[in-house]
Amino acid sequence: MTETLTYTRKDFQSDQEVKWCPGCGDFTILASIQSFFAEAGLPRENFVVISGIGCSSRFPYYMNTYGMHTIHGRAPAIASGIAITRPELSVWVTTGDGDALSIGGN
Repeated sequence: MTETLTYTRKDFQSDQEVKWCPGCGDFTILASIQSFFAEAGLPRENFVVISGIGCSSRFPYYMNTYGMHTIHGRAPAIASGIAITRPELSVWVTTGDGDALSIGGN
């Protein structure tokens, strides 16, 4: 019999102070992702958040999951490697426009 996991958004919040500008949309996105992870029913240790550079890429610090802050434009490659080698993990990428399409896209 499989045990049902019960998490709340707070279970996915780290102890790091969130340092975004007042009114930034990243606060809402962070809260939404934390809430979704809580409702997904997966063990917390099965989530991995990979990010690149920029404000949105602070997500791994603010999530109580495994994660990694990478260099410009490399988050998708790192995340792909993790997903291929550890298919049981739920791998997420957070990145901004400059990281994904500008400097990071070079």
